[in-house]
Amino acid sequence: MPEIEGSSKLFFGPWYRKSPYFEASRRYGPQSYDIYNHMYLPGPYADPEEEYWHLVNHVTMWDVGVERQVEISGKDAAKFTDYLTPRDLTKCDVGQGKYVVITAVDGGIINDPVLMRVEKDRFWLSLANSDVLLWAKGVAVNSDFDVDITEPDVSPMQLQGPKSKNVAKALFGPKVLDLPYYYFLDTKLDGIPVVVTRTGWSAEVGYEIYLRDGSKGEALWEKVMTAGKPFNIRPIAPSEIRRIEAGILNYGSDMILENNPYEVGLGWLVDEGKKADYVGKKALAKIKKAGVKRKLVGVEIHGPRLAVWLDEFWDVTTGGKKIGHLTAVTYSPRLKKNIGYANVPVRYGKLGTKVTIATPLGDRDATVVRKPFIDPKKDIPKS
Repeated sequence: MPEIEGSSKLFFGPWYRKSPYFEASRRYGPQSYDIYNHMYLPGPYADPEEEYWHLVNHVTMWDVGVERQVEISGKDAAKFTDYLTPRDLTKCDVGQGKYVVITAVDGGIINDPVLMRVEKDRFWLSLANSDVLLWAKGVAVNSDFDVDITEPDVSPMQLQGPKSKNVAKALFGPKVLDLPYYYFLDTKLDGIPVVVTRTGWSAEVGYEIYLRDGSKGEALWEKVMTAGKPFNIRPIAPSEIRRIEAGILNYGSDMILENNPYEVGLGWLVDEGKKADYVGKKALAKIKKAGVKRKLVGVEIHGPRLAVWLDEFWDVTTGGKKIGHLTAVTYSPRLKKNIGYANVPVRYGKLGTKVTIATPLGDRDATVVRKPFIDPKKDIPKS
């Protein structure tokens, strides 16, 4: 079996799937792989800070075919999809996307996908790392909804960075520049069927290109690389540094099934005036009324530079007593600070609260601060 050289070896086998871009992206030399939605996700190709600066200043390309789609279609597709989420999807037009949460009966977060209304009765859920296909099938199986729930042959890549508009225009023409934030265009590139969205996981100007024919993965990759060459394009991994600066959450670490949207700052995804029923509606109303006991907060960790990301959760303490854990950490090159997120009791979530973080380099003083750390109004990706 093929393997990646290094202090540890990763064997590629048939038990995890490969994206349509796997061989093309592999030629650029990712240093590692993660497992995400039962697939191989390329890690950094170079130093993460070097990739970060390229993202911030130029344009980058990401193999994120691991963002699998759940397609919901059929006579009751709109009603069923609306039943899965607290967001009111009667306000979602064809050609529009929405960031949503999929909730369990107790209000816990099952996933936080980008939803796209591809047609009047056809929706895609572009997934974070959990098995929503099985969840949706389970919700539907004994219901009265007339729907088909499948995983279509759709695999996204991301173009992110200030020069991404130049690359998108070179590929798809000036019409792509008219896309508002969170809207999309169904088109073809030299016969390759794609959906192009004004979305991304970087909080920079960006697009996602959803390939609709997996056999064309390598061809699409090379066309994008060729179009991006004049603008200094390069493949990178999704930037942990940039997403933390931006207040973007990662499912599986910053939020898990045991968390509800109010705990992690996603209460704005719960449309409290939504008339239609949905999974978790009663529980979320009860949680809202009672108030949450824990909160995901931003923290600034004082002292010398720390790791780019966590190998494991670090304890958050006060007075020598554990009160929570750090869910994410990075060193921000622009802020020149260690920043991250911590899950703590609400009484410790007030801005300016002092806590202690148990890092591998010893205990560090930390302060609860506002997040996002950079561009809180998201003016950059909307520009």
